[in-house]
Amino acid sequence: MSKQKDFYATRSTAWWKVAIAMIGSCLSGVTFVSVPGMVGSVGFGYLQMCIGFFLGYLVIAFVLTPLYFRLNVVSVYEYLEKRFGAASHKTGAWFFFVSKMLGASVRLFLMIATLQLLVAGPLGIPFWVTTLVVVLLEWLYTVRGGVKAVIGLDIFKTVCMLVAVVLCLVLIGREVGKPDTSMMRVFYFDDVNHPQFFWKQLLGGLFTVVACTGLDQDMMQRTLACKNVKDSQKNLIVSVILQIVVISLFLFLGVYLYQFAGLHGLEAKGDALFPAVTWSGLLPASGLVAGLFIVGLLMAGFPAGGSALTALTTSFTIDILGGKDEKRTWVHTGMAVLMAVSIIVFNALNSTSVIDAVYRLASYSYGPILGLFAFGLCCKRKVRDGWVPVVAILAPVLCLVLDLNSVAWFNGYHFSYEILPMNGVFTMAGLWLISKK
Repeated sequence: MSKQKDFYATRSTAWWKVAIAMIGSCLSGVTFVSVPGMVGSVGFGYLQMCIGFFLGYLVIAFVLTPLYFRLNVVSVYEYLEKRFGAASHKTGAWFFFVSKMLGASVRLFLMIATLQLLVAGPLGIPFWVTTLVVVLLEWLYTVRGGVKAVIGLDIFKTVCMLVAVVLCLVLIGREVGKPDTSMMRVFYFDDVNHPQFFWKQLLGGLFTVVACTGLDQDMMQRTLACKNVKDSQKNLIVSVILQIVVISLFLFLGVYLYQFAGLHGLEAKGDALFPAVTWSGLLPASGLVAGLFIVGLLMAGFPAGGSALTALTTSFTIDILGGKDEKRTWVHTGMAVLMAVSIIVFNALNSTSVIDAVYRLASYSYGPILGLFAFGLCCKRKVRDGWVPVVAILAPVLCLVLDLNSVAWFNGYHFSYEILPMNGVFTMAGLWLISKK
Protein backbone atom coordinates (compact mmCIF):
# COMPACT_ATOMS: atom_id res chain seq x y z
CA MET A 1 0.00 0.00 0.00
CA SER A 2 1.44 3.37 -0.97
CA LYS A 3 1.92 6.19 1.48
CA GLN A 4 -0.83 8.10 -0.25
CA LYS A 5 -3.32 5.46 0.82
CA ASP A 6 -2.21 5.38 4.48
CA PHE A 7 -5.00 7.77 5.44
CA TYR A 8 -7.66 5.37 4.18
CA ALA A 9 -9.04 2.15 5.68
CA THR A 10 -7.48 -0.92 4.00
CA ARG A 11 -9.97 -3.65 5.08
CA SER A 12 -7.25 -5.89 6.49
CA THR A 13 -7.43 -5.45 10.29
CA ALA A 14 -8.68 -8.13 12.69
CA TRP A 15 -12.12 -7.22 14.07
CA TRP A 16 -11.14 -7.62 17.74
CA LYS A 17 -8.29 -5.14 17.31
CA VAL A 18 -10.71 -2.62 15.84
CA ALA A 19 -13.18 -3.27 18.70
CA ILE A 20 -10.53 -2.45 21.31
CA ALA A 21 -9.40 0.57 19.31
CA MET A 22 -12.97 1.90 19.09
CA ILE A 23 -13.25 1.91 22.90
CA GLY A 24 -10.29 4.23 23.03
CA SER A 25 -11.50 6.37 20.14
CA CYS A 26 -15.00 6.84 21.59
CA LEU A 27 -13.82 7.53 25.15
CA SER A 28 -11.78 10.71 24.89
CA GLY A 29 -10.43 13.16 27.45
CA VAL A 30 -14.01 14.39 27.78
CA THR A 31 -15.01 10.98 29.16
CA PHE A 32 -12.02 10.87 31.47
CA VAL A 33 -12.77 14.24 33.10
CA SER A 34 -16.41 15.17 32.42
CA VAL A 35 -18.23 11.85 33.03
CA PRO A 36 -17.10 11.55 36.70
CA GLY A 37 -17.96 15.22 37.17
CA MET A 38 -21.53 14.71 35.88
CA VAL A 39 -22.41 12.46 38.81
CA GLY A 40 -22.88 15.42 41.15
CA SER A 41 -25.72 16.86 39.08
CA VAL A 42 -27.38 13.91 37.29
CA GLY A 43 -26.17 10.80 39.10
CA PHE A 44 -25.94 7.82 36.75
CA GLY A 45 -28.43 9.40 34.32
CA TYR A 46 -25.81 9.19 31.57
CA LEU A 47 -26.51 5.44 31.39
CA GLN A 48 -29.91 6.29 29.86
CA MET A 49 -28.02 7.76 26.93
CA CYS A 50 -25.82 4.66 26.84
CA ILE A 51 -28.92 2.51 26.23
CA GLY A 52 -29.52 4.70 23.19
CA PHE A 53 -25.88 4.21 22.20
CA PHE A 54 -26.42 0.45 22.10
CA LEU A 55 -29.50 0.76 19.89
CA GLY A 56 -27.63 3.17 17.64
CA TYR A 57 -24.78 0.70 17.18
CA LEU A 58 -27.30 -1.92 16.03
CA VAL A 59 -28.44 0.50 13.31
CA ILE A 60 -24.84 1.12 12.26
CA ALA A 61 -23.97 -2.58 12.26
CA PHE A 62 -26.96 -3.87 10.29
CA VAL A 63 -27.98 -0.90 8.11
CA LEU A 64 -25.05 1.41 7.40
CA THR A 65 -22.06 -0.95 7.44
CA PRO A 66 -23.43 -3.33 4.75
CA LEU A 67 -24.21 -0.26 2.62
CA TYR A 68 -20.66 1.10 2.85
CA PHE A 69 -19.09 -2.26 2.04
CA ARG A 70 -21.46 -2.81 -0.89
CA LEU A 71 -20.67 0.60 -2.38
CA ASN A 72 -16.93 0.12 -1.66
CA VAL A 73 -16.51 3.76 -0.58
CA VAL A 74 -13.36 5.39 0.84
CA SER A 75 -15.27 8.32 2.32
CA VAL A 76 -18.75 7.56 3.67
CA TYR A 77 -20.01 10.79 2.07
CA GLU A 78 -19.42 9.35 -1.40
CA TYR A 79 -22.79 7.67 -0.86
CA LEU A 80 -24.49 11.07 -1.05
CA GLU A 81 -23.13 11.72 -4.54
CA LYS A 82 -24.17 8.27 -5.73
CA ARG A 83 -27.67 8.84 -4.32
CA PHE A 84 -28.33 12.57 -4.90
CA GLY A 85 -25.48 14.35 -6.70
CA ALA A 86 -22.28 16.35 -6.30
CA ALA A 87 -23.81 19.24 -4.31
CA SER A 88 -25.22 16.79 -1.73
CA HIS A 89 -21.84 15.07 -1.52
CA LYS A 90 -20.02 18.31 -0.76
CA THR A 91 -22.77 19.46 1.64
CA GLY A 92 -22.33 16.33 3.75
CA ALA A 93 -18.54 16.69 3.63
CA TRP A 94 -18.61 20.35 4.69
CA PHE A 95 -20.97 19.68 7.58
CA PHE A 96 -18.71 16.83 8.68
CA PHE A 97 -15.71 19.13 8.40
CA VAL A 98 -17.28 21.77 10.67
CA SER A 99 -18.67 19.18 13.09
CA LYS A 100 -15.49 17.17 13.45
CA MET A 101 -13.22 20.21 13.68
CA LEU A 102 -15.31 21.77 16.45
CA GLY A 103 -15.88 18.49 18.30
CA ALA A 104 -12.24 17.38 18.12
CA SER A 105 -11.06 20.83 19.18
CA VAL A 106 -13.37 20.80 22.22
CA ARG A 107 -12.10 17.38 23.28
CA LEU A 108 -8.45 18.26 22.79
CA PHE A 109 -9.00 21.60 24.52
CA LEU A 110 -10.09 19.83 27.70
CA MET A 111 -6.91 17.76 27.78
CA ILE A 112 -4.67 20.77 27.08
CA ALA A 113 -6.49 22.98 29.62
CA THR A 114 -5.99 20.36 32.33
CA LEU A 115 -2.31 19.93 31.44
CA GLN A 116 -1.97 23.71 31.48
CA LEU A 117 -3.52 23.95 34.94
CA LEU A 118 -1.51 21.13 36.49
CA VAL A 119 1.82 21.14 34.65
CA ALA A 120 2.51 23.82 32.04
CA GLY A 121 1.00 26.77 33.93
CA PRO A 122 3.11 26.31 37.08
CA LEU A 123 6.18 26.15 34.80
CA GLY A 124 5.27 29.50 33.26
CA ILE A 125 4.40 28.09 29.81
CA PRO A 126 1.59 30.03 28.05
CA PHE A 127 -1.54 28.17 26.94
CA TRP A 128 -0.93 28.87 23.26
CA VAL A 129 2.55 27.32 23.46
CA THR A 130 1.15 24.16 25.09
CA THR A 131 -1.48 23.99 22.36
CA LEU A 132 1.03 24.32 19.53
CA VAL A 133 3.29 21.64 21.01
CA VAL A 134 0.43 19.15 21.45
CA VAL A 135 -1.00 19.73 17.97
CA LEU A 136 2.48 19.47 16.44
CA LEU A 137 2.94 16.07 18.10
CA GLU A 138 -0.48 15.02 16.77
CA TRP A 139 0.58 16.02 13.27
CA LEU A 140 3.90 14.20 13.47
CA TYR A 141 2.52 10.82 14.51
CA THR A 142 -0.31 10.82 11.94
CA VAL A 143 1.37 12.36 8.89
CA ARG A 144 3.21 9.10 8.16
CA GLY A 145 1.30 6.44 10.06
CA GLY A 146 -2.23 7.26 8.90
CA VAL A 147 -5.07 4.91 9.86
CA LYS A 148 -2.76 2.08 11.01
CA ALA A 149 -1.06 4.44 13.46
CA VAL A 150 -4.44 5.63 14.72
CA ILE A 151 -5.74 2.10 15.37
CA GLY A 152 -2.48 0.96 16.98
CA LEU A 153 -2.31 3.93 19.33
CA ASP A 154 -6.03 3.60 20.15
CA ILE A 155 -5.42 0.05 21.41
CA PHE A 156 -2.52 1.20 23.58
CA LYS A 157 -4.59 4.16 24.75
CA THR A 158 -7.50 1.91 25.77
CA VAL A 159 -5.28 -0.30 27.91
CA CYS A 160 -3.57 2.67 29.62
CA MET A 161 -6.85 4.46 30.28
CA LEU A 162 -8.48 1.36 31.79
CA VAL A 163 -5.49 0.68 34.04
CA ALA A 164 -5.55 4.31 35.20
CA VAL A 165 -9.27 4.42 36.03
CA VAL A 166 -9.29 1.01 37.78
CA LEU A 167 -6.30 1.89 39.97
CA CYS A 168 -7.84 5.28 40.80
CA LEU A 169 -11.08 3.51 41.76
CA VAL A 170 -9.21 1.16 44.09
CA LEU A 171 -7.02 3.82 45.72
CA ILE A 172 -9.75 6.42 46.23
CA GLY A 173 -12.34 3.78 47.16
CA ARG A 174 -10.16 2.64 50.06
CA GLU A 175 -10.34 6.15 51.50
CA VAL A 176 -14.12 6.66 51.29
CA GLY A 177 -15.49 3.14 51.89
CA LYS A 178 -18.89 2.20 50.48
CA PRO A 179 -20.22 4.26 47.55
CA ASP A 180 -23.05 6.69 48.27
CA THR A 181 -26.08 5.12 46.59
CA SER A 182 -28.02 8.40 46.73
CA MET A 183 -25.76 9.65 43.92
CA MET A 184 -26.46 6.64 41.70
CA ARG A 185 -29.91 7.40 40.27
CA VAL A 186 -30.18 6.06 36.71
CA PHE A 187 -33.70 6.67 35.38
CA TYR A 188 -35.62 9.96 35.13
CA PHE A 189 -39.28 9.39 34.21
CA ASP A 190 -41.02 11.98 36.39
CA ASP A 191 -40.55 15.31 34.55
CA VAL A 192 -40.78 15.61 30.77
CA ASN A 193 -39.28 19.10 30.94
CA HIS A 194 -36.11 17.86 32.67
CA PRO A 195 -33.07 17.50 30.37
CA GLN A 196 -32.48 14.02 31.85
CA PHE A 197 -35.98 12.74 31.05
CA PHE A 198 -35.54 9.10 29.97
CA TRP A 199 -36.95 9.28 26.44
CA LYS A 200 -34.95 12.43 25.67
CA GLN A 201 -31.75 10.72 26.71
CA LEU A 202 -32.57 7.43 24.98
CA LEU A 203 -33.44 9.04 21.65
CA GLY A 204 -30.56 11.49 21.99
CA GLY A 205 -28.11 8.63 22.53
CA LEU A 206 -29.49 6.61 19.62
CA PHE A 207 -29.39 9.41 17.07
CA THR A 208 -26.12 10.83 18.40
CA VAL A 209 -24.35 7.51 17.84
CA VAL A 210 -25.87 7.01 14.39
CA ALA A 211 -24.81 10.52 13.36
CA CYS A 212 -21.51 10.88 15.21
CA THR A 213 -20.27 7.33 14.60
CA GLY A 214 -22.16 5.78 11.68
CA LEU A 215 -22.10 8.95 9.56
CA ASP A 216 -18.70 10.13 10.75
CA GLN A 217 -15.67 9.57 8.53
CA ASP A 218 -13.38 9.45 11.57
CA MET A 219 -15.20 6.63 13.37
CA MET A 220 -16.16 4.63 10.29
CA GLN A 221 -12.54 4.48 9.10
CA ARG A 222 -11.99 1.93 11.87
CA THR A 223 -15.02 -0.17 11.02
CA LEU A 224 -14.17 -0.12 7.31
CA ALA A 225 -10.68 -1.37 8.23
CA CYS A 226 -12.20 -4.78 9.09
CA LYS A 227 -11.95 -7.55 6.52
CA ASN A 228 -15.66 -7.92 5.75
CA VAL A 229 -19.18 -6.97 6.85
CA LYS A 230 -19.52 -9.74 9.46
CA ASP A 231 -16.24 -8.81 11.11
CA SER A 232 -17.32 -5.16 11.18
CA GLN A 233 -20.62 -6.11 12.81
CA LYS A 234 -18.86 -8.18 15.49
CA ASN A 235 -16.50 -5.30 16.13
CA LEU A 236 -19.36 -2.83 16.59
CA ILE A 237 -21.44 -4.97 18.97
CA VAL A 238 -18.51 -5.99 21.17
CA SER A 239 -17.18 -2.44 21.19
CA VAL A 240 -20.40 -0.79 22.39
CA ILE A 241 -20.86 -3.34 25.20
CA LEU A 242 -17.32 -2.70 26.42
CA GLN A 243 -17.82 1.06 26.12
CA ILE A 244 -20.87 0.92 28.41
CA VAL A 245 -18.87 -1.10 30.96
CA VAL A 246 -16.04 1.46 30.90
CA ILE A 247 -18.46 4.41 31.20
CA SER A 248 -19.99 2.70 34.26
CA LEU A 249 -16.53 2.53 35.83
CA PHE A 250 -16.10 6.27 35.29
CA LEU A 251 -19.49 6.93 36.91
CA PHE A 252 -18.57 4.86 39.98
CA LEU A 253 -15.30 6.79 40.11
CA GLY A 254 -17.34 10.02 40.11
CA VAL A 255 -19.24 8.86 43.22
CA TYR A 256 -15.97 8.20 45.04
CA LEU A 257 -14.51 11.53 43.93
CA TYR A 258 -17.48 13.51 45.26
CA GLN A 259 -17.42 11.57 48.53
CA PHE A 260 -13.70 12.21 48.91
CA ALA A 261 -14.13 15.90 48.13
CA GLY A 262 -16.90 16.15 50.74
CA LEU A 263 -14.79 14.46 53.42
CA HIS A 264 -11.88 16.84 52.89
CA GLY A 265 -13.70 20.09 52.17
CA LEU A 266 -12.79 20.34 48.49
CA GLU A 267 -15.28 22.56 46.67
CA ALA A 268 -14.43 21.42 43.13
CA LYS A 269 -17.17 19.90 41.01
CA GLY A 270 -17.91 19.10 37.39
CA ASP A 271 -14.89 19.02 35.05
CA ALA A 272 -12.64 20.35 37.84
CA LEU A 273 -13.40 17.52 40.29
CA PHE A 274 -11.08 14.72 39.11
CA PRO A 275 -8.02 16.98 38.69
CA ALA A 276 -8.65 18.63 42.08
CA VAL A 277 -8.82 15.32 43.98
CA THR A 278 -5.84 13.68 42.28
CA TRP A 279 -3.64 16.73 42.77
CA SER A 280 -4.86 17.66 46.26
CA GLY A 281 -2.05 15.75 48.00
CA LEU A 282 -4.62 14.33 50.44
CA LEU A 283 -4.49 10.74 49.18
CA PRO A 284 -2.00 8.30 50.75
CA ALA A 285 -0.56 7.48 47.35
CA SER A 286 -1.08 11.00 46.00
CA GLY A 287 1.97 10.90 43.72
CA LEU A 288 0.86 7.62 42.14
CA VAL A 289 -2.74 8.81 41.66
CA ALA A 290 -1.59 12.12 40.15
CA GLY A 291 0.69 10.23 37.76
CA LEU A 292 -2.13 7.85 36.80
CA PHE A 293 -4.39 10.82 36.13
CA ILE A 294 -1.88 12.46 33.78
CA VAL A 295 -1.18 9.18 31.94
CA GLY A 296 -4.88 8.41 31.63
CA LEU A 297 -5.69 11.93 30.45
CA LEU A 298 -2.95 11.91 27.83
CA MET A 299 -3.93 8.46 26.59
CA ALA A 300 -7.60 9.48 26.49
CA GLY A 301 -7.11 12.79 24.72
CA PHE A 302 -4.02 12.61 22.53
CA PRO A 303 -5.01 9.82 20.08
CA ALA A 304 -8.47 11.36 19.61
CA GLY A 305 -6.90 14.48 18.14
CA GLY A 306 -4.72 12.48 15.77
CA SER A 307 -7.66 10.36 14.70
CA ALA A 308 -9.68 13.49 13.93
CA LEU A 309 -6.80 14.97 11.91
CA THR A 310 -6.59 11.80 9.82
CA ALA A 311 -10.33 11.74 9.16
CA LEU A 312 -10.47 15.45 8.33
CA THR A 313 -7.61 15.02 5.88
CA THR A 314 -9.27 12.01 4.22
CA SER A 315 -12.66 13.68 3.89
CA PHE A 316 -11.29 17.03 2.68
CA THR A 317 -9.01 15.33 0.14
CA ILE A 318 -11.62 12.90 -1.21
CA ASP A 319 -14.88 14.82 -0.82
CA ILE A 320 -13.92 18.45 -1.34
CA LEU A 321 -10.72 18.33 -3.43
CA GLY A 322 -11.90 15.36 -5.47
CA GLY A 323 -9.25 12.84 -4.38
CA LYS A 324 -6.11 14.87 -5.14
CA ASP A 325 -3.66 12.80 -3.11
CA GLU A 326 -0.67 14.95 -4.04
CA LYS A 327 -2.11 17.67 -1.77
CA ARG A 328 -2.69 15.33 1.15
CA THR A 329 0.27 16.50 3.29
CA TRP A 330 -0.62 20.16 2.77
CA VAL A 331 -4.23 19.45 3.71
CA HIS A 332 -3.11 17.57 6.81
CA THR A 333 -0.94 20.51 7.87
CA GLY A 334 -3.81 22.93 7.27
CA MET A 335 -6.12 20.81 9.43
CA ALA A 336 -3.57 20.87 12.27
CA VAL A 337 -3.21 24.66 12.10
CA LEU A 338 -6.97 25.20 12.08
CA MET A 339 -7.40 22.84 15.04
CA ALA A 340 -4.79 24.75 17.05
CA VAL A 341 -6.56 28.04 16.33
CA SER A 342 -9.92 26.53 17.34
CA ILE A 343 -8.51 25.29 20.66
CA ILE A 344 -7.10 28.71 21.50
CA VAL A 345 -10.51 30.27 20.74
CA PHE A 346 -12.26 27.70 22.94
CA ASN A 347 -9.90 28.62 25.75
CA ALA A 348 -11.10 32.20 25.50
CA LEU A 349 -14.80 31.24 25.38
CA ASN A 350 -15.00 28.22 27.72
CA SER A 351 -17.93 28.56 30.13
CA THR A 352 -19.78 25.23 30.24
CA SER A 353 -19.33 21.51 30.80
CA VAL A 354 -17.29 20.20 27.89
CA ILE A 355 -19.22 16.98 27.41
CA ASP A 356 -22.46 18.94 27.16
CA ALA A 357 -20.84 21.33 24.69
CA VAL A 358 -19.70 18.42 22.48
CA TYR A 359 -23.18 16.90 22.28
CA ARG A 360 -24.88 20.26 21.74
CA LEU A 361 -22.54 20.99 18.84
CA ALA A 362 -23.30 17.57 17.40
CA SER A 363 -27.03 18.18 17.65
CA TYR A 364 -26.80 21.13 15.28
CA SER A 365 -23.99 20.14 12.94
CA TYR A 366 -24.69 16.43 12.41
CA GLY A 367 -28.46 16.87 11.99
CA PRO A 368 -28.34 17.69 8.26
CA ILE A 369 -26.02 14.72 7.62
CA LEU A 370 -28.45 12.46 9.51
CA GLY A 371 -31.36 13.82 7.45
CA LEU A 372 -29.55 13.34 4.13
CA PHE A 373 -28.66 9.72 4.81
CA ALA A 374 -32.09 8.90 6.30
CA PHE A 375 -33.92 10.39 3.30
CA GLY A 376 -31.63 8.55 0.90
CA LEU A 377 -32.17 5.20 2.60
CA CYS A 378 -35.89 5.52 3.34
CA CYS A 379 -37.18 7.23 0.21
CA LYS A 380 -36.62 6.61 -3.51
CA ARG A 381 -37.45 10.16 -4.62
CA LYS A 382 -34.83 12.24 -6.40
CA VAL A 383 -33.94 15.72 -5.13
CA ARG A 384 -32.97 18.92 -6.90
CA ASP A 385 -29.33 18.63 -5.95
CA GLY A 386 -28.52 22.33 -6.17
CA TRP A 387 -31.04 23.17 -3.42
CA VAL A 388 -29.63 20.65 -0.90
CA PRO A 389 -27.13 23.11 0.69
CA VAL A 390 -29.98 25.57 1.34
CA VAL A 391 -32.04 22.89 3.11
CA ALA A 392 -29.03 21.74 5.13
CA ILE A 393 -28.41 25.28 6.42
CA LEU A 394 -32.05 26.17 7.14
CA ALA A 395 -32.73 23.02 9.23
CA PRO A 396 -30.29 23.79 12.09
CA VAL A 397 -31.28 27.49 11.99
CA LEU A 398 -34.90 26.50 12.53
CA CYS A 399 -33.83 24.18 15.38
CA LEU A 400 -31.93 27.02 17.02
CA VAL A 401 -34.99 29.30 16.86
CA LEU A 402 -37.14 26.61 18.50
CA ASP A 403 -34.48 25.88 21.12
CA LEU A 404 -34.17 29.52 22.14
CA ASN A 405 -37.96 29.95 22.44
CA SER A 406 -39.09 26.52 23.65
CA VAL A 407 -39.75 27.60 27.25
CA ALA A 408 -42.09 30.41 26.16
CA TRP A 409 -43.73 28.55 23.27
CA PHE A 410 -44.11 25.04 24.77
CA ASN A 411 -45.12 25.60 28.39
CA GLY A 412 -41.65 25.45 29.93
CA TYR A 413 -40.30 22.61 27.81
CA HIS A 414 -36.48 22.46 27.50
CA PHE A 415 -34.93 20.79 24.49
CA SER A 416 -31.98 18.51 25.17
CA TYR A 417 -30.19 16.16 22.77
CA GLU A 418 -33.45 15.50 20.93
CA ILE A 419 -32.50 18.56 18.89
CA LEU A 420 -30.42 16.15 16.74
CA PRO A 421 -33.27 13.91 15.48
CA MET A 422 -35.51 16.97 15.13
CA ASN A 423 -32.80 18.58 13.00
CA GLY A 424 -32.71 15.46 10.85
CA VAL A 425 -36.51 15.50 10.46
CA PHE A 426 -36.45 19.14 9.34
CA THR A 427 -33.75 18.26 6.79
CA MET A 428 -35.83 15.35 5.49
CA ALA A 429 -38.91 17.57 5.22
CA GLY A 430 -36.91 20.13 3.24
CA LEU A 431 -35.56 17.41 0.95
CA TRP A 432 -39.10 16.21 0.32
CA LEU A 433 -40.12 19.74 -0.72
CA ILE A 434 -37.29 19.91 -3.28
CA SER A 435 -37.76 16.34 -4.49
CA LYS A 436 -39.51 14.72 -7.42
CA LYS A 437 -40.58 11.19 -8.25
